[in-house]
Amino acid sequence: MTWHLIRLDLARADAYPDGSHEHCYLLRLPLDDAGLIDQAALHAAPEQATVLRSRPDQPERTGHVGRAGAGWVFSYAPGEGDDEALFHLETHPLREGDFLTLTEASGETLCFEVISSRALADA
Repeated sequence: MTWHLIRLDLARADAYPDGSHEHCYLLRLPLDDAGLIDQAALHAAPEQATVLRSRPDQPERTGHVGRAGAGWVFSYAPGEGDDEALFHLETHPLREGDFLTLTEASGETLCFEVISSRALADA
């Protein structure tokens, strides 16, 4: 198990048919050799699982990655009002070139591409 810094860029959307590098997330998560979340490592240090959300027209937001019921969320503040939902993240590899879908707090569902996944030496 190694903690990784993972970059997700908007892959495509109605307003961005070619995607956007300015709409991105940086995740800090423990991954196994297959690129899946190491749930035991995450359970042992949940405070280390973080997300940074970047948009060109909004301030950056930082929060945590965690479980919420049967799914996963990026959460930026206590409560559910700002949560962004992901499903089946535990079975979805986070390797370069992989795609994942998330539902933003606004309810909009967007597709993101894993642009990079870099092991962190001192995590």
